[in-house]
Amino acid sequence: MSQYYPIDTSSSLISPDISTNNLQPTKPLKLGVMASGNGSNFDVVAQAIQEERLNAQIQVLIYNNPSAKAAVRAANRGVEAVLLNHRDYKKREDLDRAIVKTLQQYNVDLVIMAGWMRLVTQELIDAFPDKIINIHPSLLPSFKGVRAVEQALAAGVKITGCTVHLLRLEMDSGPILMQAAVPVLPDDTAATLHARIQIQEHRILPLAIAAIGNR
Repeated sequence: MSQYYPIDTSSSLISPDISTNNLQPTKPLKLGVMASGNGSNFDVVAQAIQEERLNAQIQVLIYNNPSAKAAVRAANRGVEAVLLNHRDYKKREDLDRAIVKTLQQYNVDLVIMAGWMRLVTQELIDAFPDKIINIHPSLLPSFKGVRAVEQALAAGVKITGCTVHLLRLEMDSGPILMQAAVPVLPDDTAATLHARIQIQEHRILPLAIAAIGNR
């Protein structure tokens, strides 16, 4: 699969077969976005659509945290947001059934997990086979799970990054769609390193959405 490797935080090198032009889906993708927190990746996708760099439309934002800023971002962009608070469901499967029902109601083609902080079940995966993508702040398969940036710093690696991949039941294990490498600097903290990783997340997520939507 194609990969995208930024050289540093100010410039980037894109593989010859990757460009925003040859990745554009032939018809608009209908996206469902799932987020739990700040929603910066939601905003990046919405901005790429507004600037016509991504041929898509966000049908709905689903969020599970009542205080998630992602809902405010959705309102500011005129995107409908649906709260499905995980605390209202006894089992993960019950929550995922509600998610599936909502996504189907909005006629979604592709599901984007943009900072969704809940483990999913087969209920969701089976409803959208190979149509759910996740973004993770490491170069998978290294540093799966939570606190990936802190894991990278503790391991003393010189390069980390971010990965867009297809969702599977096992955490952070699905086929890789696109990656971006980020150098670890000698004076990095979790905050500074995460900020530079997020820059690259924002670059590759719209590209990965376009790439999978064009299959």
